[in-house]
Amino acid sequence: MKPSVDEITKQALEVLRGGGIIVYPTDTIWGIGCDATNPAAVRRVYEIKRRQDSKALVLLAASLDMVARYVKEIPPIAVDLVEVNDTPMTIIYPQGIAGRPGTDDAGDRHFLAWNVVAEDGSVGIRIPMNEFCRNLSFKFGRPIVSTSANISGSPAPEDFGNIAPEVLEAADYVVPAFLGKGSTGAASQIIKVEVDGQVKIIRA
Repeated sequence: MKPSVDEITKQALEVLRGGGIIVYPTDTIWGIGCDATNPAAVRRVYEIKRRQDSKALVLLAASLDMVARYVKEIPPIAVDLVEVNDTPMTIIYPQGIAGRPGTDDAGDRHFLAWNVVAEDGSVGIRIPMNEFCRNLSFKFGRPIVSTSANISGSPAPEDFGNIAPEVLEAADYVVPAFLGKGSTGAASQIIKVEVDGQVKIIRA
C-alpha cells in the first residue's frame, strides 16, 4: 500500500528539521535537498555530489513572501517574471541574506546557510510549480536546497530510475518514486536579475 502524500510530507519534514538529507522529485528533475539555513547539512549535500562548495545551490521557496525574507531586495522585474511565468524558472537574486562564512550554526532560520550563496553574494531561488514541493517548503517554513540528484559531472536524473544507488544510499529519506510523475524531466530556465532591473538569461 502506497503511503499518502501527507505521510510522505511528514517524514520528509522530520528529516529536514533534524538536519538530514532527502532525495525528492521537484517540478523539474529529482533533487537532493536539505535545510537551506543549515550549513552542516548543505556541506553534506556537496559531499554527496562530490562538488566544490564554491558553486552555489538552487533553493526552493513556497512563495515570494518567503523569498523576501532571505534576500535583501527583490527587484520589481523579478515580481513581474514570477507573476507571468508558466514554466519552471529559477531567479538569481542579487544578494542573499546569509550567516557568517565558515560557521556551522545549525538551522538559524533567519539566515541562509553561507554555503548556499555564490561568491558574489547572489542566490538562486525557484518557486516550484508542483504542489508537493511548495507545500513542503511552506510547512517547513524556510527554503529547501534543490540540486540535481547526481554525482557532479554525471547526467542529471530525468526520472527516479536514473538516480545513482550511492546517492540514494547517502540520503536519510527518499521520497517514493510515484510522486515524481509530475516532474518535467528537464532543468529549469535560469534568469539573473539586478537591482537596477537588468535581466540576463543564464539558461533558457
